[in-house]
Parts: sequence; structure tokens; C-alpha cells
Amino acid sequence: MSTLTAGQKAPDFTANDQQGKAVSLQQFTGKKVVLYFYPKDDTPGCTAEACDFRDNYQSLTAQDIVVLGVSVDDEKSHQKFITKHDLPFTLLADTDKKIVEDYGVWVEKNNFGKKYMGIARKTFLINEEGVITHIIDKVDTKNATAQVLALLK
Repeated sequence: MSTLTAGQKAPDFTANDQQGKAVSLQQFTGKKVVLYFYPKDDTPGCTAEACDFRDNYQSLTAQDIVVLGVSVDDEKSHQKFITKHDLPFTLLADTDKKIVEDYGVWVEKNNFGKKYMGIARKTFLINEEGVITHIIDKVDTKNATAQVLALLK
């Protein structure tokens, strides 16, 4: 597993969205992409982050930014999450963990002394040429959009 840094070409990927349609990073060439990784659908922090992107979606799309959320949940879980919280953006089902591994966010976690593998919450900003411009390691779930927009100024 490699550690990605700003200035590197973002690893391309293809994964199914919540509708089972294949989505690849390459199809967004010419647009900025907010690629955000989150641990699990419909958990408190992940819901706060998704709803913050939802509530501020217009300010992102106004700057020609595409929002893609990624977790290892399946398409059906993503559909429920989107419907329950009225999310206007695409969620990708990385059930084979290829994207999370390519982006270095599949990590060992520790909860109450129990070690397990899971997704580190992280956001990547990718420019129109597919290059990573910023990486947000410490995501503020309630202000995720503000963190992104502050980096684009």
C-alpha cells in the first residue's frame, strides 16, 4: 500500500455506483473531483459528513466540482443511505477494497483495544487533469465542505 501525496496522479478506478452503473475517475477528466472516503453508511460521523456535502452541494457544483463518496458498503446499502438522507451525489461500492487500498485508506484501526481493518476517513481533491491537489487527513465531518472550499481559494 503506497502513500499518496499532493502532486501525484490520482489512481484511476472503476466501481459500481448505488445503481450498479460502472463509474471511473477517468470519466471526470476536465472537472474537479472531491473523492471522499468514509467508514460506513448511516453511522453518525459518516452521516454528518454526507449531509454536510448535501447541504452545501450547490456551492460545490457551482465550481464544477463532482462529489464521489467511497466506502466498502454494497450498492443496496448505498441506495438506502442516499434515500434516507436525500444525498444528491454518487456513492461508490468498493466491495473488493481495490480503491481503498490504492488510495492508502484501508488501515488497521483500534477500538477499545480491538484491532481490525477499516477505512480511514480522508478526502482527496483531484484537479481537471486527474492530479491530486490536496489531501485532507483530519476531516471535520460537520464542516467537510468548508474544508474543501478553503483549499480551493
